[in-house]
Amino acid sequence: MNTAENTYVLQRFREILTPHKVALFNRISEERTRHISIVLEDIFQEHNASAVIRSCDCFGIQDLYTIEDKNKYVLQRNIALGSGRWIDLHRFTNKETASEDCLNHLRDKGYKIVATSPHANAYTPETLPIEEPMALMFGTERRGLTESILANADYHLTIPMYGFTESFNLSVSVAIILQTLRNRLEKAAFPWKLSMEEQDALQIIWSTRILNGGEALEKQFRTAHLEKEF
Repeated sequence: MNTAENTYVLQRFREILTPHKVALFNRISEERTRHISIVLEDIFQEHNASAVIRSCDCFGIQDLYTIEDKNKYVLQRNIALGSGRWIDLHRFTNKETASEDCLNHLRDKGYKIVATSPHANAYTPETLPIEEPMALMFGTERRGLTESILANADYHLTIPMYGFTESFNLSVSVAIILQTLRNRLEKAAFPWKLSMEEQDALQIIWSTRILNGGEALEKQFRTAHLEKEF
């Protein structure tokens, strides 16, 4: 969509939304990023799946990808607490090619593939290169990521452990890593937040999700803009 059209559509939505919601959308969209994305491979624990999407929202991560080769991604509303409406969920569900489809999609978008694993030469959240967009991939707590994901990763990432237990809970691992990487991005000199055009587009999506008949309203506003132009 062109910038002028989105500006018009967003303005029309702002006439409907409360001033509080408009201010909230402005503030939160300014903090959103697609420089980091989270990928979950065949997660079957609904509690963890729901906690992860909540963490994505809290840390300003806009995109969550799920590989559903064996297990369907399911949210528990009492844990996600509505965060699903603010995050863009991209699901890869083809039983034969889900992992490959997801990897190809991410590489086409310019992401470095980061596999979380206890790899001998793994980076830590403090040392991982962050200059290029990255997709952080997480597997199940018991089995971790599949060999095909590990073999195709650009980097491996691990959280240093100091106790008897070998790993953190999945949702805790995601939160720990995002906390460190977000702090590092805040100090970075390169652009990693959404552009103004991307923020406008995102606010339109959010508007359609919270308003009754939101998608129909968006279509109506776009038609009105087109008629106004001609």
